[in-house]
Amino acid sequence: MKFLVWLLALFAAAVALTMVAHNPGYVVLVYPPYRMEMSLTLFVIGLLLLFVVGYFAVRLFFAALQLPSHVRVFREERAQGKGRTAMMEALTAFFEGRYAIAEKAAARAIELGEKSGLNHVIAARSAHELREFSKRDAYLASAEGKSVGESTMRLMAKTEFMLDQKQPQSALNSLKEMSEGSLRKHVGALQLELRAQQQARNWEAALEVLAQLEKRSAIDKVLAEQFRLQAWLELLDAHTGDLMALHALWKRIPDEYRLRTKVTAMAASAFIKFQDCKQASQVLRDSLNAQWDSELVTLYGDCQGETVLAQIEQAEKWLKQHADDAGLLLALGKLCLHKGLWGKAQNYLDASNSLQPSRAAYAGLAQLAEKLGQHERAAANFQKAMELGQCD
Repeated sequence: MKFLVWLLALFAAAVALTMVAHNPGYVVLVYPPYRMEMSLTLFVIGLLLLFVVGYFAVRLFFAALQLPSHVRVFREERAQGKGRTAMMEALTAFFEGRYAIAEKAAARAIELGEKSGLNHVIAARSAHELREFSKRDAYLASAEGKSVGESTMRLMAKTEFMLDQKQPQSALNSLKEMSEGSLRKHVGALQLELRAQQQARNWEAALEVLAQLEKRSAIDKVLAEQFRLQAWLELLDAHTGDLMALHALWKRIPDEYRLRTKVTAMAASAFIKFQDCKQASQVLRDSLNAQWDSELVTLYGDCQGETVLAQIEQAEKWLKQHADDAGLLLALGKLCLHKGLWGKAQNYLDASNSLQPSRAAYAGLAQLAEKLGQHERAAANFQKAMELGQCD
């Protein structure tokens, strides 16, 4: 279509030139006392040439007026290009672990007018790795007031810095500032919050964050299990001073963690401390029935309350399956000693020592000998207990 239009225009121009060339008219220009006469064709051609020259003269004039602004734009674009090159150099050096070079390149990008907040964050992270904390804080401060995304980037970096310096409350404040900006917490922010809550020993909050990470499949299952185990152990340790709080917490712990040896041992020891032997023996019994542990069963002998006879009966049932367990024999010896069953206590404690001599077993035999008035024997057993204690 364009070719056809140009072809028609060309034919029209040819016709116009032919008509002008055969036009017999002329033009007279008079400016007294001067007079100029020329053909109409030459006059038309002269007008066209004058128009063309005038057009280009005007264009050249306006181009000269705009030259300073063009030069300014050119310089800005060149500076931006250099700044972007410096920023890429900073990124490359940072991920290569060359933090000094990365910090200098990022600072150069900022000086060249590169407006991205990434330069400030890279410079701050590099300074942090170089342990230059004052420079790091200055870079972070200069990154404020950027766009929402760059603000998030700054706050994430600040949170990591605070965690590295063991300042969990400051890290949590940074995360709070991020969430107040109506930003939904992403996986990276949740992972940092989990570290912050762990450092701050806010185990209840840490378990909540852990649940969110698990919903998003953002944490390894084994790692999550280990963390949850640690959290429940820490919570148990924090509640060992209040029996009611301890009971309430124990009800909240999932069954799979109640049966873990470490959790069971800590809970049972706490209940024994409060002389709640009924609860302690129940805790130990449930765990041992689910999974036998020779070290855990020794605690069973320390539950010496109103249910001792029932405990002895239960322990003797276990003995049918674990006859060679020194810990179980020691627990039975302690329980029988507490109940005044001297003969059984003697047999169980001797059997425990025959399998694995222990300070506790010899101490029990010494107590038994004293109760029976056998003072020399008691002294000998106490001596053996002390010797084993020194060896431990």
